[in-house]
Amino acid sequence: MKDTTRLIIVSNRLPVVMERTQDAWRATPGSGGLVTALAPVLRDRGGVWVGWPGTVEPPTARLRESIQAAVRETGYDLAPVFLDRREKRYYYGVFANEILWPLFHDFASRCSFAPEAWDVYEAVNARFAGVTAALLQPNDFVWVHDYHLLRMAWHLRRERGGQPLAFFLHIPFPPVDLFLKLPWRRQLLEGLLEYDLVGFQAQRDRRHFARCVHALCNDRYRVQTSGSTTVIEDRELDRRTFAGVFPIGIDYDGFVRDTAAASVAQRAWYLHEHYPERQIVLGVDRLDYTKGIPEKLEAYRHALRRWPELAGKVTLVQIVIPSRWELAHYEQLKRQIERLVGEINGEFSRPDWVPVHYHYRSLGREELLAYYRTAEILIAAPWKDGMNLVAKEYCACDLEERGVLLLSEFAGAAAQLHRHAILFNPHDIVGMAEAIRRALDLPEPQRRQRMRRLRQNIHKQDVFWWVDRFLQAALQRRLADFPVVDDFYPGARELATER
Repeated sequence: MKDTTRLIIVSNRLPVVMERTQDAWRATPGSGGLVTALAPVLRDRGGVWVGWPGTVEPPTARLRESIQAAVRETGYDLAPVFLDRREKRYYYGVFANEILWPLFHDFASRCSFAPEAWDVYEAVNARFAGVTAALLQPNDFVWVHDYHLLRMAWHLRRERGGQPLAFFLHIPFPPVDLFLKLPWRRQLLEGLLEYDLVGFQAQRDRRHFARCVHALCNDRYRVQTSGSTTVIEDRELDRRTFAGVFPIGIDYDGFVRDTAAASVAQRAWYLHEHYPERQIVLGVDRLDYTKGIPEKLEAYRHALRRWPELAGKVTLVQIVIPSRWELAHYEQLKRQIERLVGEINGEFSRPDWVPVHYHYRSLGREELLAYYRTAEILIAAPWKDGMNLVAKEYCACDLEERGVLLLSEFAGAAAQLHRHAILFNPHDIVGMAEAIRRALDLPEPQRRQRMRRLRQNIHKQDVFWWVDRFLQAALQRRLADFPVVDDFYPGARELATER
């Protein structure tokens, strides 16, 4: 990448959230995998982050000044895109989170295909394109992120036709039979095909995308796939879109450095004292129906019933990060989780032991790292995930290399980490319970060997490696040099055995 190339990141949210306090505005750091992954990269390279500041209030001069003041903290420029209350409801609440999110995660029954949501989604994507176009310089490279902005490139091309554009999808891409349910399926695909490069987390997602284009757009586009790369030719405009697999990483060195800090070590010591002579099974999940939290609790209950000798020797610490609390079905999920926690603790607790410690709150970085460092086992049980960065963060923070990673087969990270994690089917309660027992009984030499390999893998393919490879592929218009990730998929081991 040339030194004169400036990086423009575009996402639904800015990496800061603006909160009103009486007559003033305060910027608080954003949360989530996207900010965790990209903030250190943009700080290191320099550039601009375009996104919504999290408020629906009118963009007054004082609000704009407060956003610009936050630049001193972020270390890079911020370009806000403002939304009103109706736009937030239909663009974000309905189209993004009640149509695209459930459909792309195989929950079609939860979709609400409201026609008015499409018009607002299209208008907001056009506004993002307008804000981005106004700040572009000739050598800028625009990198758009995630499902909120599938149509942004279509609008931006009409203002800045020749600008290099790339897109990365952080969530899974659905198979053809699910994608066909979208009333706006062709428009969304054509929006993605305006990008020069479309990146996915796993091979399954690239395959699904290519098959959707072939099924729905073969009158104009020709799809060619070779190895892990798909090239889609636009016959009308004589241009090409590349689609490739780029599993996102984390700031590995940053997690290691912060976990080794004395303050984190002290917190970890207190946690050890709080759970004496017990193995901690840790779950860290955002409140979402895709994360498989109730099934995880059911599997843990099954393990305690099947192996009574585990009583007093293991504690499940389940941390649930509040999310989308304004949506009714998320509140229902919260009540379901709390009911299960109460049932398990009511059935198995004794004076010196409570089987589940449940926390519904956001954790500060030091506290989260202390839990990572303390826990003997991390269990991530999503029904479907783009990547699951929590799994990678846990491994990075296991400085003593004595932990075990329990990972759903349907997490995007399974393709990269399946050789040394213990995998399970999150729909199989008995199988998940057996995976928990296997992890608890795993001898220390095997734990160390597995974790060392996991950490080496995650260290090598960290977030800076991910960005370098993605930008190299985007700017050179070729993907041949990008390493092929193991094409793991659920059931692959069983099929291999049958053959």
